[in-house]
Amino acid sequence: MSWKTAHRSFYYAGAEPPEDIRLDPATTALLVIDIQNTYLEPKETLAESARWQPFYDRMRSTVIPNTARLIAEARRRGVEVIFARIACRTLDGRDRSLSQKKPGFNYLLLPKDRDDSQIVPELAARGDEITVIKTTDSALTGTNLRLTLANLGIRDVICAGIFTDQCVSSTVRSLADESFGVIVVEDCCAAATMALHDHELEIINMIYCHVVTLDELVTFFEPSPHAPL
Repeated sequence: MSWKTAHRSFYYAGAEPPEDIRLDPATTALLVIDIQNTYLEPKETLAESARWQPFYDRMRSTVIPNTARLIAEARRRGVEVIFARIACRTLDGRDRSLSQKKPGFNYLLLPKDRDDSQIVPELAARGDEITVIKTTDSALTGTNLRLTLANLGIRDVICAGIFTDQCVSSTVRSLADESFGVIVVEDCCAAATMALHDHELEIINMIYCHVVTLDELVTFFEPSPHAPL
């Protein structure tokens, strides 16, 4: 099934297929969201780790390898590569947003220099690639990313990362509200379960973004005079 007909919600079940997507590398950014060491660490109990095993499997077999390929493709084409990660600037996390201070799954204490708050090594930034630090779900509302994208002349943002139904979705909605063209690469994203992942993609597709596969995405690029041969 093509991206033009996949992930249709009730609202768009009978809508006409969208127009072809054309991406200019000079005005496109790739945003990799929260693929951090902490999310691949074992849980506190064997039972909880077992419950999360399908997520770990998807991250190792699909999301991280595909995102590495996506980053390499972006670099080759001269697309700006930007990373976002959850981290606080204080050791006790007093600068965190309320959602990250509440008990439960969303509770996070990730001082910015600690190993578990870093992007996984397979996807680490290179050279002067930008990393924004956030204490919010959205990578746009809690950082200077909006200004950065404007200064870079970006019009379209490709999103990859975790979790599909939380920080990815929140970021996508914020970008759409700011009138960026947004593409979500579904096989470079994950939620805790495939059911949550698929459901969220159906919710955001065609309203806030277009959901595509990695193989589909690479066909959207126009040649860039700045890309290396």
